[in-house]
Amino acid sequence: MNEELFPVVDELGNIVGAAKRSECHSGSMILHPVVHLHVLDEHGNILLQKRSSAKDIQPGKWDTAVGGHVDLGENIRTALMREAGEELGIDASQAEFIEFYVFQSSVERELVYTHVLKVLSDNLPEIKFDPVEIDEVRFWSPEELKNSLDKGILTENFVMEYRKLSSRFEEIVCRKN
Repeated sequence: MNEELFPVVDELGNIVGAAKRSECHSGSMILHPVVHLHVLDEHGNILLQKRSSAKDIQPGKWDTAVGGHVDLGENIRTALMREAGEELGIDASQAEFIEFYVFQSSVERELVYTHVLKVLSDNLPEIKFDPVEIDEVRFWSPEELKNSLDKGILTENFVMEYRKLSSRFEEIVCRKN
């Protein structure tokens, strides 16, 4: 089986090369793009996935509803749609782009393209997740999230992103559809 190839980008998202998945996750700090999708309901609850205990990075922790790598030759929007379909079986065509930023952990460096999809609780999409990739999916209330931020049960990337964007999430939730 061939290993996935990711685009290598600069901090503005310009493609400057390509690298294998293993190279990007080896501590090399090769900057590569990823997409995140936060799914919010009209009450401010946010959908999270519990990463499979078999994952190589942050297994068993709660994370952004959808998060995945952009493949070489793929644009951001296409990657978002693919990842939303693969991870949760949902349509992300109504998702709103929020911002991009560089995130660095001890094993990788990512250019994160963050999106938000607001759904109505009486019209939630049917979630169909891959049990090999994800152990569980559920909505968390803002209070539950705030009480869990420093407990080690959420991924470090999600905690950072939530702290950075929670006021933006509140604005989106308050908007009329």
